[in-house]
Amino acid sequence: MSETKFPNRVLRRFVETLSAELGGEQFNAMLALSKLPAEWAKPETFLKTDPVESARVYASLQAAMRIYFGRGARGVLIRVGQHLWNHLLEDAALGGRAQAALVKRLPLSARRKATLDLLAKFIGTNPADITVHTLDLDLLLADHASPNADGQSASAPICYVTQGLIRESLLWATGIHYDVEETSCKARGEEACEFTITAGKM
Repeated sequence: MSETKFPNRVLRRFVETLSAELGGEQFNAMLALSKLPAEWAKPETFLKTDPVESARVYASLQAAMRIYFGRGARGVLIRVGQHLWNHLLEDAALGGRAQAALVKRLPLSARRKATLDLLAKFIGTNPADITVHTLDLDLLLADHASPNADGQSASAPICYVTQGLIRESLLWATGIHYDVEETSCKARGEEACEFTITAGKM
């Protein structure tokens, strides 16, 4: 049994963002096609969901999206991740808000890693879940918990929501678009979901 955890407050915002992106009718159709509970379309359903169940729901909804949209799921889920970043900023507790304000006061070159550290704090449940590393001019974000891939098996990387979160957080911090490529994914049986971040076109 998986013990991957995911914050339930982030799951609720994810469901809300997904609903806004799809519209209620399409969201309900996707749930029905995937044989998932209709009440999953409502964020309040998950008010008391524990972190392990939250991770399972988060992965199941993304799997349902990939089945429903096929190749088009990537673009939709990246957009959802981008919108989700702004909600996470809005929801941040006092410490998170202070950290976000500090990021914006740093020199531009120092903002990238500081922003990804902030993102890790928002979506991780333990400090070791997500680590950020500097690779010469590039950065690497390693999601060791990766609730996106919880219980999933795929031939290619599937963590599009995290890609969207990374892109939008860096755009927010620096005003610059970054290429974000998932180079390793737990859904492929690898140790962690790893994202290489390079400056460039979106």
